[in-house]
Amino acid sequence: MITKGDDYPLHQTPDPVAYTGASRNFYDRYFFNGYDRDGEVFFALALGVYPYVNVMDGAFSVIIDGIQHNSYASKVMHMERLDTEVGPIKIEIIEPLRVLRIVCDDKENRISADLTFTGRTPAHEEPRFLRRNGSQIMMDVTRMMQNGVWTGWFEVKGKKIEVQPENFRGTRDRSWGIRGIGEADPQPNPYAMHPQFYWLWAPLNFEGFGTHYFVNDDKDGISWNSNGVAVPLIDDKDRDDKDRDDKDRDDKDRDDKDRDDKDQDDKDQDIEQMSRFSSKLEFVPGTRHAKRAEIEFTSASGEDWHFELTTRWNFNMKGIGYGHAHWGHGSYHGELETGYDEFVVAEIEPLDLHVQAMCDVLLTTSDGEHRGQGVLEQIVFGPHAPSGFKEQLDMAK
Repeated sequence: MITKGDDYPLHQTPDPVAYTGASRNFYDRYFFNGYDRDGEVFFALALGVYPYVNVMDGAFSVIIDGIQHNSYASKVMHMERLDTEVGPIKIEIIEPLRVLRIVCDDKENRISADLTFTGRTPAHEEPRFLRRNGSQIMMDVTRMMQNGVWTGWFEVKGKKIEVQPENFRGTRDRSWGIRGIGEADPQPNPYAMHPQFYWLWAPLNFEGFGTHYFVNDDKDGISWNSNGVAVPLIDDKDRDDKDRDDKDRDDKDRDDKDRDDKDQDDKDQDIEQMSRFSSKLEFVPGTRHAKRAEIEFTSASGEDWHFELTTRWNFNMKGIGYGHAHWGHGSYHGELETGYDEFVVAEIEPLDLHVQAMCDVLLTTSDGEHRGQGVLEQIVFGPHAPSGFKEQLDMAK
C-alpha cells in the first residue's frame, strides 16, 4: 500500500517503505510532465537517487517553439538521500501525495522554472513489475502515478511562460526498485533472453476524471504486466476540512491521522479497476513511433470504454536522461557536472525509441464522448509479433 512516506526517496527495496534490503542496481526516482491545453508547450523533470553507487542525477526539459531544451546535472550525493537538489535542479515535497514543487535555475543555459504540481486525482499504486532475464533480475519495481495541475512559470532563452492550473495539466510518477543503472554488468549472462522490451504507458486527463493504462509485452505479444483504471478527481472539500482540522492538531493528532487514513482508503476504493484492457498501435512508416493508438477497457460491470489517441509530436526521453549516451541514469560524473543540449522536435530519429507522444484523446463510453489529452509513452525494442516486428530494429512499413 502507498503511504505518505513513499513520496520520499528512502526506499530500500522494490516494496513500499515498510521493508528493507539491498542491491547495487537499486534506484528511487521522480518523474513529472506538464502540458498546456493546446498541446504545444511541454515540460518534464526527472530526478533519480542511486544509493549503492552514491549518485544523484536530474534533468529538466522544455519543448517550446518546436525545440526541446534539456538541462542535466549529476552529483556524488555523499549518502544523503533527502537532499533532493542536483546542481540547478531541485524537488521539494510540500504535501506528500498531493503537492510538490520543482525548480530549475540553469543560468548558464538560460533555463529556469518554479512550478508546483497539485494532484487532481489520488496517487495510486501500479501492479508490481517483476521480470527476470535468464538468471538475473531485470526489473523488480514498485510504481505509483498521479494526474495533476500546475502553477508557476518557466523561462527559456528569455521567453517566459506563466503556468496556471486551468491551462496546464500533467502527470507524475514515483518508482523505486531494481533495474539497470550506470555501467552495464560486464559478466556474461548465459541464459539471457534475446533483447526485447515492449512498453506503453498512457496517463490521460479528462474534465471530470483521469485514466491510466500501461502494458509490458513479450516478443509474442503476451503481457507480463498491464493494468487499466479510471481515477476520480480529488474532492477539495476533504482538503478544506483537513486544513481546518490542522489548526487544532495539538488536541487531536490521533483522530486526524485516523480520519486521513480512512480518507485515503476511501479514495483508493473509488479507483475503478477495469476487468479487461488492451491496446493496438498504428506506426509511422519507417519508425517504431505510434501514429495513433486504440485502447479498450471493460469495466467490472461490463461497460466498454473505447479510447482513440492521435499523436501530435514526440518528446524525446533522452532529454531527461533515459538512454542518453552521456547522461544515462546513475552514471558517474564526479562531484558535480552539469550540461545542456537541444533537439528539433520534428527531426527525432527513428532509433530514438523511448518517447512520450503528445496525444489528443477521444473516449467513447455508454454516456457519450469525452475529449481529453495526455501522453503515450513508448519503448518498442526487439521482436513483437502483434506489431509485425521480427528483429531488434526492423521498422514499420
